[in-house]
Amino acid sequence: MEELEADRWPAPPENTTLLVRTVHALRRKKLGELTVEDLRALITQNVGLPFLLPLALEVLRDDPMAEGKYYEGDLLFAVLGSEAAAWELFPDLAEELVAIAFGLPELGDAHLERQVERFITTIRA
Repeated sequence: MEELEADRWPAPPENTTLLVRTVHALRRKKLGELTVEDLRALITQNVGLPFLLPLALEVLRDDPMAEGKYYEGDLLFAVLGSEAAAWELFPDLAEELVAIAFGLPELGDAHLERQVERFITTIRA
């Protein structure tokens, strides 16, 4: 991602958190080598969204409840919670994400419903 963004971040400070060190390391990883957990971690931090949202949608098409490190569907929650401005680049993908979420039997879950509703409100504002 560093190459694609033409932005090399300096090494994180020694006393920084594991999350910060992880994000810094993941930015140097090739996009094709990113795992579901890598995507979840970066998207949750709103890093590289123009490159990562299309990749995440590829995963979610095949497995809407793809699991990274924490729980089933954590990638979906990360994508639904990403910065609204990034979706301006991908209005078709945003609508596809809504369709994927509405097709889930898990949509009866109150937390997921709130996330989907918030996402719809955000992208259509």
